[in-house]
Amino acid sequence: MNAQTESLTLRGPAGAIEALLDRPAADGAARGTAVIAHPHPQFGGTMSNKVVQTLARACVQCGWRAVRFNFRGVGASAGQYDHGQGEQDDLLAVVAQQAAADQALLLAGFSFGAFVASQAIARLHPQRALAGAVLVGTAASRFDVAPLPPALHAQTLVVHGEHDETVPLTSVMDWARPQLLPVTVVPGGGHFFHGQLPLLKGLVERHLRAL
Repeated sequence: MNAQTESLTLRGPAGAIEALLDRPAADGAARGTAVIAHPHPQFGGTMSNKVVQTLARACVQCGWRAVRFNFRGVGASAGQYDHGQGEQDDLLAVVAQQAAADQALLLAGFSFGAFVASQAIARLHPQRALAGAVLVGTAASRFDVAPLPPALHAQTLVVHGEHDETVPLTSVMDWARPQLLPVTVVPGGGHFFHGQLPLLKGLVERHLRAL
């Protein structure tokens, strides 16, 4: 992403996890660590996805360390696709190694990654407080996206494209409605936010600055 991007090899339950770390300009004063999950591994999703990179840039711009990683079976990460279950374990392994327990933690994800992040949040919540969450293009029509803890709602940003061709907006609204969880809708936006990534970045930055 930039000259300061550091390549990492982390330990995962299925073997090595390939990851990238971006730091804010003054890393010693970082607000915390954001761990960002990528789209579906079987449909070309990787940590280099443009939306994932946009999320990482927004986090760094707002003073967070941003860790992107490849799920099992993607790139140099060991293992094979596990329908979201093993991928949750991968995300939690990255959190355990990159975000100390006394450090602020933010989880973010795009599409399949938002589903995995929601399940990881549900597993983490009883043990560890989260500073925030960012879910983009949440794959609610395809996977069992976990409801978010009510205590985290005010610190959560859910963004979806009005004309998402992969995950209909109605499915995300059906997931959010019982929780009374607000959804930010990008007018005319598709699943990958083509031509609207600067707008997405701005929405995420505004949310992060308010945390």
